[in-house]
Amino acid sequence: MSVELKLVADKLTAYLSGDIDHHTAAAMRTEIDHALRTNNIKILTLDFSRVTFMDSSGIGLVMGRQKLAAELGGRCRVADPPAYISKVMKISGIGRLCEIIDTRAPVRTGPRRDAAAGGEEE
Repeated sequence: MSVELKLVADKLTAYLSGDIDHHTAAAMRTEIDHALRTNNIKILTLDFSRVTFMDSSGIGLVMGRQKLAAELGGRCRVADPPAYISKVMKISGIGRLCEIIDTRAPVRTGPRRDAAAGGEEE
């Protein structure tokens, strides 16, 4: 378990890795909360791309950071959760509190040709 924090202007990204359970969530919470309270953070991003396991403590981690960010005038979002974690977050309602984003999705940059439609542009 670890958390690596990256601060750029008023944006804080917490790169979480390893397992998130009762014991590891407490240490992550402490580090993230300290950074939120000592900087003027407007956007907190919790990056889950390197998380290998999460129990309900991970849901609590997200909910608590969202609440603190909101109290301090910011917002929270979750980035790149593995498929099973994304499913758990959606079922638990995290998506109503925090935006869940996928930064790994390819970005389309213009009209695409559809071969099935005779190569016409959209």
